[in-house]
Parts: sequence; C-alpha cells; structure tokens
Amino acid sequence: MIKRVIWPALVYFALVFSAGFMLGVMRVLLIVPVVGERPAELLELPVMVLVSLLAARWIVRRFAIGAGVTNRLSVGFTALFLLLLAEAMLVLWVQQISLSEYVSSRDPVSGSAYAIALLLFALMPWFVDTRRSRKKEGTADQRAMSD
Repeated sequence: MIKRVIWPALVYFALVFSAGFMLGVMRVLLIVPVVGERPAELLELPVMVLVSLLAARWIVRRFAIGAGVTNRLSVGFTALFLLLLAEAMLVLWVQQISLSEYVSSRDPVSGSAYAIALLLFALMPWFVDTRRSRKKEGTADQRAMSD
C-alpha cells in the first residue's frame, strides 16, 4: 500500500502544492493588484490544472502505478486529502481565521472553479491512465485492421 499509493500520492501532492504555492505568491504580488482577486484566481486555475495533468502523468509513469481504477483513484484522493490538509493548516497559521470563515470568505465564482479544479486534481491520475490506454487500444486496433 505504501509503495502503490502513499509515496506516489505524497510526490503528486508535493509537486502540485509547491507549484501552487509559487503561483499563489506571484498571483497575490503581481496579478491581483492589476486585475483584482477573482480574475487573478481564475487566470491561475488553468495553469494549475495543467500542472496537475503533467504531475499525474509523471507519477503514473515514475511509480508504475497499476492500471486499475482503484489504484489511480486512491493515489489521487490521497493526494487531495494531503492538499486540503496543507491548505487548512496554512489558513489557520497564516491567515489566523477559522476554516468556516475561510470558506465563507471565498468568492463564489472562483471558489466554485477551485472546487472543480480540486476534483480534477483528484481524478487526474485515473484520467491520464485512461487517455493513454485508449491511445494504445486505438493503435492496436489500427494495426489489426491494416494486417
């Protein structure tokens, strides 16, 4: 379990969290003063989804995670748990507000988009496997048809 789920989830979380932390600092310091909070958050989200996609693809290959749905979703949702835990700890430590105050202070539009991005983050290890498997199946079918 540790080799199949925990280590890949830790690495996936660390890659995406560190990228998100760096982008968040740049967003707050450089983009929010120019365009405002909501547009800045919405501009950052596609970048983070791309980071999640690339990180998921890398961990799936690097850790040779089995093609089973259970393995992939276990990695993704364990990483999501770690990400939410880290965010909660940062909110409590840096902003010194309760989690309920933090959630209620989120912009409804960018907050909803963020929730969707979190779901994509959790599903990404499964998604990258599914896409790769479909490509392989399509290639095998094309070869069989040409023979």
